[in-house]
This record gives sequence, structure tokens and C-alpha cells, in this order.
Amino acid sequence: MRVIAGTLKGRKLHPLRGLRIRPTTDYLRESIFNILAPFAEGAVVLDLFAGTGSLGIEALSRGAASTDFVDNHPQAIKILVRNICTCLLQEQSTILKRDILHGLGFLKATSRAFDLVFVDPPYDKAFVKRTLHLLDDCGCIAQGARVVIEHSLRETLPQNVARLERTNERQHGKSLVSFYEFVL
Repeated sequence: MRVIAGTLKGRKLHPLRGLRIRPTTDYLRESIFNILAPFAEGAVVLDLFAGTGSLGIEALSRGAASTDFVDNHPQAIKILVRNICTCLLQEQSTILKRDILHGLGFLKATSRAFDLVFVDPPYDKAFVKRTLHLLDDCGCIAQGARVVIEHSLRETLPQNVARLERTNERQHGKSLVSFYEFVL
């Protein structure tokens, strides 16, 4: 696993071993960022279910201003810290050890409006729709923000979820990537 492009291109990221965590592959990350290229520069990023942090780190490498990484698994947090330190991104990164499914109200304390949000929960646990509703309710998503969800082919998502409107959907192997835009 490595950073695909930007200032950190080629930098190796440490994987999570022994867990049933499925990191976003290099190929899939490259595909996602080919679509998101115009939105990464200067973006304030939120990486939910961050795992190794590969999506948020990729965004920082491509010019994002900052990334808040959220996960609640102790081993994921440990690897996330290691990857951020390896890439020297401590000043642009915030790590929040939180259970996302208990709500995203804690994001209000960051006083940021997120421009780009990654959601990559465990597959087939029905976390996606719930997380999208929590994002809509949290009051921390900027008008026009892009929300990117990596999920199982078996989990179909509606065209609209509250103020989120699906603009694109791409299949990659057994994964589906859905792109939403936050509209008022």
C-alpha cells in the first residue's frame, strides 16, 4: 500500500494485519482521486472509518489543507498514527477516536466545515445509510461538499439521502464507490 500521487507519491503506508479490515486498494484510490482531482486542492477533509488513513493521507498528498481521521478501533488508531508520522503530516492531521455510529456531534467542536468526506465502513453491516444521515444532521458539511462512500455491491444506496444527492457510482470488483454532493 502506497501513496499514489502528489507530494508524498510512492510513500509506503503501514497496513493493518490480522484484522478483518479491508483497506482501500491503490488501484481503487487512484480511480477515486481521478474523479476527485478538482476537489482535493485546499479541501478540509473528513475520513470516517479511517482505518490506515490511506484516503485522507492521499488527499493531503494531493493538496488538501487538513484531514480529520475518525476511527474507534485501537489497532487502527495505532497504525493511523504511525502512517501520519511516517508521512510527516502531524500538523495537518487530527485523529479522533470515536464511535461514528453514536453520532457526529463531536465534530461541531472542530469548528470546521468539511469539503470532502470519505466513508469506508465495514461491509455488509448496514452502516452506510445511517452514517449518511448522521453526516446530514451534524451541521459540519460545507455546501457543495463531496461525500465518497466505498461499500459492498450488496448494499444499494438511494439516489438521495436527506440533503445528499448521488452524482456518480463506479463498480470496482466487489466494491461500489458512490459519490454524493451536499446540497441545500
